Amino acid sequence: YLIETDPKRASEMQKVLISYLRAALPQMRQESSTLGRELALIRPYLELLKLRIEDRLTYDIQVPTGLESTVFPPMVLQTLVENAIKHGIEPKPEGGRVTVSAQVVDGQLRVEVADTGLGLNHGHIFASNTQGMGLGLDNIRNRLALLYPGVSSLDLRAGVPEGTVVTLTI
Repeated sequence: YLIETDPKRASEMQKVLISYLRAALPQMRQESSTLGRELALIRPYLELLKLRIEDRLTYDIQVPTGLESTVFPPMVLQTLVENAIKHGIEPKPEGGRVTVSAQVVDGQLRVEVADTGLGLNHGHIFASNTQGMGLGLDNIRNRLALLYPGVSSLDLRAGVPEGTVVTLTI
């Protein structure tokens, strides 16, 4: 559709898609990754979505360069970002912002994905009537329990003043 209606934008989207696929395909086969490689994956993913939903999505990545070499489970960060957009930003008519941040707190890596989307008060994603929703977070919790038994957590809470915040601690 874009090739016919907006060739310049189609070309931009193609370049970003190629970037994303170059980062994503090798990651899908990896048993471990680094936070830096995961960030390299979500940047083009966010750019692709920004091309699709335009001004309804803004994002910010606040991760100190020194943390990029930290071991991190593959595809976890992307799942958190996907959830923020799918459940928070896309259903909100005016869209919103996704912020990805990381820091070391008390010797543990804390990665946070926050959005200014609809938030939990518009329907908790773990509610029993939400078909197919919450599975990604359950899978992440299970992976963390296997990879980092007893020393990891995944916390989901309402953002202030709006949105949702997911905090992963390893």
